[in-house]
Amino acid sequence: MIKILLEITASAVLSKVWTIALAILFFGVIIIIHEFGHFICAKLFDVKVNEFSIGMGPAIFKKQKGETQYSLRALPIGGYVSMEGEDEESEDERAFNKKKVWQRIIIVVAGATMNLILGLVIMAITLSASTDLIGTNTIKEFYPTAVSNQQGGLKEGDKFLKIDGHAVWSERDLSFLMSRSDNGVFNFTVERDGEKVELNNVAFKTEDVEYNGKTVTMITYDFVIVGEKPTFKNVFVNSFTQSASIVRTVWLSLFDVVTGRYGMSELAGPVGTVDIIADVAQSAAEEHNFEQLLFIMALITINIGVANLLPLPALDGGRLMFLIIEGIRRKPVNRKYEGYIHAAGLALLLLLMVFVTYNDIVRIIHTH
Repeated sequence: MIKILLEITASAVLSKVWTIALAILFFGVIIIIHEFGHFICAKLFDVKVNEFSIGMGPAIFKKQKGETQYSLRALPIGGYVSMEGEDEESEDERAFNKKKVWQRIIIVVAGATMNLILGLVIMAITLSASTDLIGTNTIKEFYPTAVSNQQGGLKEGDKFLKIDGHAVWSERDLSFLMSRSDNGVFNFTVERDGEKVELNNVAFKTEDVEYNGKTVTMITYDFVIVGEKPTFKNVFVNSFTQSASIVRTVWLSLFDVVTGRYGMSELAGPVGTVDIIADVAQSAAEEHNFEQLLFIMALITINIGVANLLPLPALDGGRLMFLIIEGIRRKPVNRKYEGYIHAAGLALLLLLMVFVTYNDIVRIIHTH
């Protein structure tokens, strides 16, 4: 009996270990792709790169090749490409600060762009490999208990164009935009028989449920959307539209956090992200269905790409903001003051990382 229990425990531990290892590996791939974007564009514009690092903290592996040191560091929570003249004045003709503004802008945004491209590619793979139909924005039919057709005026064949003023680009927008409602009442713009029709105050059935100690209003979706068999055309189109939907989801979610709709405790950091990937990977292995895992990976890499472009100090978006100001003023912001701002932003970012990591650990303990 003891032997059996030990074998079961060992099997459970190994099962969790490989999924966590997979999650860390994927997180590493996202970092590599991001930093490679900066690196390859720096090389394209002949900028001297002093170090290409994957991970943060103390180095566990270093190799000098040419002018660049390639490093693997202990903490898999980020990475960096250190360029000559990036954070300090340099008289080297190949320094970052010596390059034209438009070249520096391309180098700065290249990392996030690579993340977005990776998300787009994963989304295309997910859709093309799927055995399910690809969802559309068009209503196929209603459930027998539906109220949105009887009281709200929705009809079979209606194609959603807008929900509460937000354009509907893909079927993923339906669930996300409708989930933002507190009362299950929406203003729709639909296409019906080739014409735009405005439907205001369309109500759906709702139910209050307890989730993580809070009362959440759940909406009953009472219609079924039209599905299409995957083809080259709709896979290509949906790769872009669904990726664009994720980008907007990230922006609106951040807006909801800033405005207090969602609490800071609902943010996830690297630890929480790894745990989510590990759980989805384990579920995918058990069900022999890896589509959800691929989607989560696309969601995370696009999320990271968008977050890096936020106009905040210490992020790529913060550096981009200073470059845009320099382009408008025709002269750079004083490097000393820019350095102070980035340093303060980095300190705040590290505090936020500590906060979300603590929340991740607490959340994992309570849910496992």
